[in-house]
Amino acid sequence: MNPRVKTVKAQSNYCLLLEFTNNEKRIFEVSPYLDKGIFKELNEPEMFYSVKVSDGTVVWQNQADFCPDTLYLESKPIE
Repeated sequence: MNPRVKTVKAQSNYCLLLEFTNNEKRIFEVSPYLDKGIFKELNEPEMFYSVKVSDGTVVWQNQADFCPDTLYLESKPIE
């Protein structure tokens, strides 16, 4: 099982700064998803910045979320 999200901070470039339960910090790009389904609503900055951690993943006010495994596997480590 991959680590789960411990903290999240929305960045101005539609990226998320994530810290995982293994203390790794990684960047996840949300922009490739912004033209799909419920994620289209995240184009509104107020909605994008509403992100928070819930049960080891991230969720927004509109109930959009990502699988925690996707967040870990598709994110890039911060060096």
